[in-house]
Parts: sequence; structure tokens; C-alpha cells
Amino acid sequence: MELFDSHCHLDPMRYGGDLADVLTRARSTGVSGMAVIGTRALDSEAAAVLAAAEPGIVATAGLHPNDVHEADDAEWDRLVRLVASGRVAGVGETGLDWYRDTAPRDRQLDWFDRHLRLAQTHRLPVVVHTRDSLRDVLDAVRAALARGPLTAILHAYTGSVEEAAEAVELGCFLGFAGMVTFRSSGALRAVAAAVPADRLLVETDSPFLSPEPLRGKRNEPAHVVHTARCLAIARGVTLEEIAALTTANARRLFLHRSAA
Repeated sequence: MELFDSHCHLDPMRYGGDLADVLTRARSTGVSGMAVIGTRALDSEAAAVLAAAEPGIVATAGLHPNDVHEADDAEWDRLVRLVASGRVAGVGETGLDWYRDTAPRDRQLDWFDRHLRLAQTHRLPVVVHTRDSLRDVLDAVRAALARGPLTAILHAYTGSVEEAAEAVELGCFLGFAGMVTFRSSGALRAVAAAVPADRLLVETDSPFLSPEPLRGKRNEPAHVVHTARCLAIARGVTLEEIAALTTANARRLFLHRSAA
């Protein structure tokens, strides 16, 4: 059985000298693939270095919406050069966050559009963060699609069944993280059960969002098996089936540029 953690953050700032052990534990539980997601230029560059050194790892490059108020054109130029270099398999983490009041909304919208256009230019998938902003995210994706092809990944999805259906209609993939395992997340499990098999992804968002039974502990890619098992139960299939289809979806996204 192989699993692919479609969204994790493995930079040294978060894991220090423990990273080698984290990767060993992941691989020992069948996690053969990991997408290491960039949130600033510095950790995007570090993710690209890690991807070049470690089998099964791909990197993305982007600027998290909660940090856009700190960024400047020089940092954006670093991200553009990294994407153009061919060393990353996706653009982002980008998106909109209306929950936290750290970055002005107009600046978030501007930088989100920059990322969407960059992804379209290089025909790469774009990794999207959305919190209390799904309506505006879907509208932005729809507007981007009017100018050309785009594949968006809505990571750590928590929206409704109806919003999920609209996202699928727009060509999006939906990633489910540890929240789907929480006892209070019955509605989210129903959403996960309704997502078409070819649009489903599983993720950890390490070191955040640890699934049951590990809530409160540092998350890591090895723990993606708990979320995958929860998805299997919700969809009435085996863990092996969920592992196979989510791994195939992630590989199609991140390992084949034609997916975008």
C-alpha cells in the first residue's frame, strides 16, 4: 500500500534535526510521496532543495495569504524564478484568508491573482488556502478559467457539499486533512464521501492539524494513514482503495505537467 501526503510543510524551522527521522517514519508507513508546500520564498527554495535530494518528494513555491503584507516585489521575483526553473511541481500555497485579520483583503486578492496567473503560465497546479473565503476563492478560480486552463487544489477542505460540487465543476481537487477525523466533523465526512474519486486527495498539513487519535501532537506525513482510513470508512471502501486512488490523483497532479 502506498500513500501520498499531498500537503505538508517540512522545512528545518519546523522540524530541525528531526527531519530525517520524520521521512523514515513516513516511508515505513507506506507514504511514498509527499508534496512539500512553500509559504514564503525562503521555505519554497528549501522545499525545492529537499525535493531534489529525496525520492518521492515534490515541492511547490508560493506565498501564504497571511504573509502577503510582509512581501515585496523582490520576494515575488524569487518565487517566479524558482517556478520558471522547473524545480517545483506546483504554485502556492496561495489563496484568501478572511478569518485572520493579518493581511488586507485587497492585497490578498492581488497576490492570489498573481499566483493563479503564474500557475497558468507554467501549466502547474495551484495549491489554495481558503478560510471563511470559499465563495471568493471559487469566484477567482472561475475568473481565471475564463482566460485559460487552470487546476486548483483546495487544501484542507471544509466547505459544504454544494460548494464541493461547484469546485469539482471548476476542475478543482479537494484535499482532506485531519479535521475530517474529528468526532464533530460528521458533515465534513459526508462531503468527503460525495467527492468524485478522481478529485480526492489526502493530506496532513504537517506539522499542523493532527488527526484523531493524535490531536494536540505535532503532525507529520506518517500520520496521513489515519485520515486515509477515515475517508475509507466514510466512503465505504477499503483503506487500500483510498490509498491507491488518492496516490494516483496526487501523482497525476504533481508529476505530470499536462494535469494543469
